[in-house]
Amino acid sequence: QVQLVESGGGLVQAGGSLRLSCASSGRTFSNYAMGWFRQAAGKEREFVATISWTGGTRYYADAVKGRFIISRDNAKNTVYLQMNSLKPEDTAVYYCAADRGGRDYAPSVKSSRYDYWGQGTQVTISS
Repeated sequence: QVQLVESGGGLVQAGGSLRLSCASSGRTFSNYAMGWFRQAAGKEREFVATISWTGGTRYYADAVKGRFIISRDNAKNTVYLQMNSLKPEDTAVYYCAADRGGRDYAPSVKSSRYDYWGQGTQVTISS
């Protein structure tokens, strides 16, 4: 069983930055594609970013492209989400997720492809 623990959320002003981390307990972290999703109050969970098991392929939602950067450190079993130029509409609970099929498929933007999820970390952007 893989456990994912997010950290780094908080309250920042618009235009600021935050760096989210997601640490995995699994020994096979390097085999997984990893994704970040978010869910704002009253809205459905939405895709934010994903990264392949090698780190060589990354996809971003249009809403965050050019502002957010996803990265991973397989030696530390950790995936990161650097968030810059934050906007009030970025306010949400952010979840990381792991796809066990990471070596077999391109990283997915669909939440249904992911097998393991963290508990989420709150990000609040004030205007």
